[in-house]
Amino acid sequence: MVSVDIQLSRYSKVYHEHETIRGNVIILTKSDLKHDGIVLQVEGVVNLQLSSKTVGIFEAFYQSVKPIQLLSYQMELAKGGRVTAGRTELPFEFPLRGRNNRALYETYHGVFINIQYSLKCEVKRSFLIGSTMAKQTEFIVEYGSPEGMPVTAPSRPLTAPSDLLAPAEMKRVDFEMVSEAGSKLGFFHAHGHLDSVSCPITKPFTGEIIIDKSEFPIKSIEIQLVRVETCGCAEGYAKDASEIQTIQIGEGNVAKGLPIPIFMIFPRLFSCPTVSTSNFKIEFETNIVVVLTNDYFKSENFPIRLTRF
Repeated sequence: MVSVDIQLSRYSKVYHEHETIRGNVIILTKSDLKHDGIVLQVEGVVNLQLSSKTVGIFEAFYQSVKPIQLLSYQMELAKGGRVTAGRTELPFEFPLRGRNNRALYETYHGVFINIQYSLKCEVKRSFLIGSTMAKQTEFIVEYGSPEGMPVTAPSRPLTAPSDLLAPAEMKRVDFEMVSEAGSKLGFFHAHGHLDSVSCPITKPFTGEIIIDKSEFPIKSIEIQLVRVETCGCAEGYAKDASEIQTIQIGEGNVAKGLPIPIFMIFPRLFSCPTVSTSNFKIEFETNIVVVLTNDYFKSENFPIRLTRF
């Protein structure tokens, strides 16, 4: 019985560009293990995928949606030989730097866009003595503090890279939701505000909504976080929106004139600072939705800009 594991020295597995990643490859075996070399591969890639409704349209632009390699290199941890029975630890360390000085984007798990960084260890074995054994683990990349040196957000190919590092400007946004009498929603009026649509990703999204009048009883009040992913090139883009999460902030026929707080935490990995490049964009929106008992609803959409700080 042989097991291979990768343990990083940092429990959170969160790193910033230009930091040094350290850890150990741990091999447990009950008997001596012959091998043809042990290597560690480091990879960072942006995987782009067109939705099924646009594949035919954009076949001519297939080149633009091929994976984008952010970093890729390999190190040899041990030359061919034997691993003695018991526990063997092989230390490693490497600087987190992009390929050809390419800046690194934050880790992001989306539907049509994925930005992932991983370590893969392979214990190579020839066909005669057994198959190659491998272990893969993901680590997280986040933008470092702007005070740090020289950690920065990507400078290329972002259209406005400084936006990702500048502190979010707190600009209150007022809104109003109105429906006239005689419509399917009946007479309806609500108002409220969002504390800001430029949001540090580590802080909650906040505001409030007040229901003034509603002809039909209210069933639910919800806030939705939506990802808007765009893939393509100069010849054309495929843009798709999908829901990340929905949070109920009011249940039942809430009291009229009562301020109802809006509070939402941005989920880790499924959200990231807003990114705009020549091949892809990752943007976010929120929807405030009031659902009535007749199953009709009133919704307001707000594009938001996420930053790390």
